[in-house]
Amino acid sequence: MSADGEDIVRLPRGSAVIAHSAQSDVGRVRSVNEDAFLAAAPVYLVADGMGGHARGDAASRTVVETFRRHLEAGRPSSPEQVLDAIHSSNEAVRALSAEGEEGTAVAGTTLTGVALVDAGDGAGFHWMVFNVGDSRVYSWDGRTLQQLSVDHSAVQELVDAGLISAEDAERHPDRNVITRAMGADEVVDPDVWLIPAAGRQVFLICSDGLSKEVDDEQLAQVLAGDTGHAAGLAGELVDAALEHGGRDNVTVIVVESLLGDDDDDDETTRDRTGSLSRAAEDTTPRTGGGQHGDVSA
Repeated sequence: MSADGEDIVRLPRGSAVIAHSAQSDVGRVRSVNEDAFLAAAPVYLVADGMGGHARGDAASRTVVETFRRHLEAGRPSSPEQVLDAIHSSNEAVRALSAEGEEGTAVAGTTLTGVALVDAGDGAGFHWMVFNVGDSRVYSWDGRTLQQLSVDHSAVQELVDAGLISAEDAERHPDRNVITRAMGADEVVDPDVWLIPAAGRQVFLICSDGLSKEVDDEQLAQVLAGDTGHAAGLAGELVDAALEHGGRDNVTVIVVESLLGDDDDDDETTRDRTGSLSRAAEDTTPRTGGGQHGDVSA
């Protein structure tokens, strides 16, 4: 399943042109794709379902459907509305448990993504990054790929405690154990970050079917190159995961936004964002934490 497109979001001054490339694949081992994605302004998200067969599939789809109902299409949201969508999604996923199964996490899903929001009080427009689980959001500034989200996983806790290295985490027997998930608890505890929306910015959003198969350096190489792939950059990244084994469902969204004033050249904007194939030179990545992949100048 793939979906490439472009949205124009009107702002009080100027507009945001947001292009995306999105694709999801069942992989080479699994028989059911339990991933789901939403790629339509103002929100771009990936949900990686768990619980087996229809349960995980239903959980991830439920998150997508809940966000569609809670956020108005084509308009910036607010941080409060995004948080409300997350908490409502958690309740909806928990409701998937069959009668008599209360207290068990029968269905669950990760959730990660970005949403264009008006932060209010004159703070201006921001990209709100949100995360529950071990799917990921990265930023890309043309040379450096930086992980913005923090994995909610057993191995990440060991890395944070200095007990194992990031390299050891990739081979650890508990590498698939996550510590937070939608539907696991009555109240969900998402991580959120607000990044000022300005100029050109690029985000990579993916399930662990990509990040566990393709390292950051390889991800950066794909983002840095021109692609002739029919499904754009997302398709090329999915293919890379399949070439490295495709042991899980893999879902990828690449988002490129350009915020400009009304007097910006519309044709230049469209050519730039529609390609989704070159660097966003004036994006400033979030500093501190996260993993990095770099390409040569």
